[in-house]
Amino acid sequence: MTSPPDTDILPAAPAPESGLRQSSAREEGSPAANRPDLPHRLPVLPVRDVVIFNYTILPLFVGREASIQAVEAALNSSRYLLILTQKDEQVDRPGPEDLHKMGTVVMILRMLRLPDGRLKLLVQGVSRARALAILDEQPYLEAEILTPREQEEIPQDVELEAMMRAAREQSERILNLRGMASPDISNVLASIDHPGRLADLIASNLRLKLSEAQEILECLDPVERLKLVNDHLAKEAEVASMQAQIQETAREGMDKAQRDYYLREQLKAIRKELGETPGEDEDEDDELTKAQNAAKLPPEVRREADKQLRRLASMHAEASEAGVLRNYLEWLAELPWSKLSRDRLDIRKAKTILDEDHYGLDKIKDRILEFLSARKLNPRSKSPILCLVGPPGVGKTSLGRSIARSLGRRFQRMSLGGMRDEAEIRGHRRTYVGALPGRIIQALKQAGTRNPVVMLDEIDKIGSDFRGDPSSALLEVLDPEQNFSFSDHYLGVPFDLSRIMFICTANHLDTIPEPLLDRMEVLRLPGYTMQEKLGIARRYLVARQTRENGLKQRDVAFSDDVLTMLIENYTREAGVRSLEREIGAICRKLARRKAEGETPPFAVQAHNLHLLLGAPRFQEEDLDALPLPGMAVGLAWTPHGGEVLNVEVSSMPGKGKISLTGHLGEVMKESAQAALSYARSHAGELGIDPGFHADLDIHVHVPAGATPKDGPSAGVTIATALISALTRKAVRGRLCMTGESTLRGRVLPVGGIKEKILAAVAKGLTDVIIPRRNVKDLEDIPRDLLARINVHPVDTLGDVFTLAFSAPSPARRAKGAPGGGRKAVPAEAALVNKTPPARKKRPESPRPSLGGA
Repeated sequence: MTSPPDTDILPAAPAPESGLRQSSAREEGSPAANRPDLPHRLPVLPVRDVVIFNYTILPLFVGREASIQAVEAALNSSRYLLILTQKDEQVDRPGPEDLHKMGTVVMILRMLRLPDGRLKLLVQGVSRARALAILDEQPYLEAEILTPREQEEIPQDVELEAMMRAAREQSERILNLRGMASPDISNVLASIDHPGRLADLIASNLRLKLSEAQEILECLDPVERLKLVNDHLAKEAEVASMQAQIQETAREGMDKAQRDYYLREQLKAIRKELGETPGEDEDEDDELTKAQNAAKLPPEVRREADKQLRRLASMHAEASEAGVLRNYLEWLAELPWSKLSRDRLDIRKAKTILDEDHYGLDKIKDRILEFLSARKLNPRSKSPILCLVGPPGVGKTSLGRSIARSLGRRFQRMSLGGMRDEAEIRGHRRTYVGALPGRIIQALKQAGTRNPVVMLDEIDKIGSDFRGDPSSALLEVLDPEQNFSFSDHYLGVPFDLSRIMFICTANHLDTIPEPLLDRMEVLRLPGYTMQEKLGIARRYLVARQTRENGLKQRDVAFSDDVLTMLIENYTREAGVRSLEREIGAICRKLARRKAEGETPPFAVQAHNLHLLLGAPRFQEEDLDALPLPGMAVGLAWTPHGGEVLNVEVSSMPGKGKISLTGHLGEVMKESAQAALSYARSHAGELGIDPGFHADLDIHVHVPAGATPKDGPSAGVTIATALISALTRKAVRGRLCMTGESTLRGRVLPVGGIKEKILAAVAKGLTDVIIPRRNVKDLEDIPRDLLARINVHPVDTLGDVFTLAFSAPSPARRAKGAPGGGRKAVPAEAALVNKTPPARKKRPESPRPSLGGA
């Protein structure tokens, strides 16, 4: 007989409140009538998926808190428990109404406390018992019980003997069908002469549903109980017989497959002796051989393919390894070992395609045309490995598709964001179930050529964990000196990747490992200017969103004023994704009006734009109010483009304390300390009381306090604001500045000059101060924008003060060691000061129209 299944009583909270529920009828007998040692009141242990019968020994796992309390109460008293089966297994906190009334009194033979807090019990059924009343008393259930009288002496007539023999024989038959027959089990069955006990023993080992087992438990007549068990035995015997028949059929099928394999091998040998060739559909191995020939495999790969073909031919067709080998050979045959697409070497045509797909991006387009020119002159030149770096939404991914179209090549994109498994690049070895080549090889199979354009998107977001480092695997893929013999773990043979044009995209270079970055040619895509966004919207976005929302071009008209307002007041980004969403929102509203019966065309006007999109999301700050003592305007770089920000400095009577607020980073705090040290060391030259630091408290604040700010490029702005505050002299209006300052007063170069100047022009500022060593960066700024602002290159803080204050500010030019520039930091500057003593004024730098002067 099989042992009963373990019951896992899951943890749960104590049972909810419930009242006393009295049984409607009482059987004859009492606890003392049958088992005088059983108490009248016992703790209740609810179980989910088992029914326990008399004389059955069974392990139980107890985890619910209320059940644990009931077990401990039983152990502290008589060691007896009343086990009642739940009506619904899904109930976690059963109450009296959730339990069957008939259950089994069990004795706890052994108890083991597990490390996870559960209890493992070994219990033995003692007697059936009916719960007359279940008391829901915290922390566990208790029941008043009545144990029905079991009839001990039953007349042994012919019918009863026949039922008992049938029960024993059916049980032995089931065991034989399951291969579990044993003389010991037969002896146990033969030794039981009481029909009730025989029924309980067999029922406890049958695979019964809970409702069926509960029905047998509630049957108090031993003869009737045996009849129920015999009915279930007949069903179980039929199921066991059918199961054995199914297993025999499967075994015969396996024997037939082995026989067929043996006969096929004999047939091959006979045909070989006769010199006959099998038909095309008769041998799958021949199909693979033809596919290998058509693929024009390299010699080294062909040797490996022939070796695996011979192994496959010697295997049974149904063997698991045969399926693995067949898949491997199919991969070898389907890869483009020798297929190359012809490059479109018409330079003018390629330029036309690039201009059709993208607005601006002249440097990127020039680089692609240079590659085409080199390929036209030298067809064996290596493909470049480019890395397009820029903020989101500037067109990096779409540029890859445009490059593929201009070259006449297939395009495949791989998203590397979040990749952490090296096998994604190199593939899995064939020993693993479901192994596949890496995504590089899969992309080549999908492309069907050996020289597609493969875009590795978001290469700066690759991760690593215990499965390996994908960026290390890319070192071989992106190295022209190695990738001509790239070895995928699944293929196990080299594949030439040197003809692939890899294009990587990233938002930042900081997270790309240095060895990987060294293998790529970095091309930066800065944020679009206002004019570029306007051109993109007119040329691409309006037409696309009009078409996608079911409108015709003549149905809607966007003026330049409307597009400009969308760019300035409803979006704040380096790219154009949000701008396209806003244009799409307008088109959807107009499409609804057309669907409701209004007649187009619809003209979108700037004065009623808020009716379509709501109030502007971004409000421009009034810069006219900034030129006050202690305030200055700075320029900042962010991933979304340049920003114009303010810095404010205030002085007050105190003891020389300096306060820095506005969510400033460590570098920016150090810039403020350096500015204060410069002011103290040059107090006499600047017309400041030399002892100001002992009598004044200085407070430096950068507005937008919830936004983190850091970096060195606010040094000049903070220094100017500090001197303005101490001299009570206001900075002249419409002037902004950027640059890193040193203790000696030198102004060092910073990054993001293009984005910063574009932001200054957009805000209507007329003058900007930059480090002289950043003049070379003006070449990247469109000439029409440079004509709208005066650029003043400076070398020292004295030059800055001369330009910043309304009257010339004489200051001795400081001498100091040169230093390198770093990225600009979002910061807003505000300045306040007195006019310093006069000094010879330095000549102003040339206007920006002179470019890189």
